[in-house]
Amino acid sequence: MKDFERKQLLERIGRESATLGMDIPDEIEVQGEEIELQSFVFEIKRRDTIPSGERERVDTAKRNLRRERMERKDRIEEGEISYEEGDRLANSIIGIDRALEALEQLGPANIEQEQQVKETADKKRWMKFLKKALGHEAADSGTGRASRGR
Repeated sequence: MKDFERKQLLERIGRESATLGMDIPDEIEVQGEEIELQSFVFEIKRRDTIPSGERERVDTAKRNLRRERMERKDRIEEGEISYEEGDRLANSIIGIDRALEALEQLGPANIEQEQQVKETADKKRWMKFLKKALGHEAADSGTGRASRGR
């Protein structure tokens, strides 16, 4: 794979909007184990909050998905792979991200966790605002200026 192709794939998986319109994969191999990811996520999402008995199962699944995502990203960044293999890995990473988003949207089981989630979201919004205000975002950050040739 050429460097510019690798860079394009990494940029694609890094976009916040990458998961829009993407489906959660039916099945995925995570840590050497085949998981029916879509049915697991839909089973958990049927509830408004995660019952305490299921919390550990969901947390373990999220940790394993994050670890698998990192390993696949590392293969794109550092591996000697073809563009086709990199594209397949990028698509699977976006599918993992979609599943993680769905699992993260579930209501926390207790108030302390809910507060922590809100604080994290507030920090992310604040950092995004600061980056934009200080001019550290890309030219195509949605301001419309780049498209007008300024």
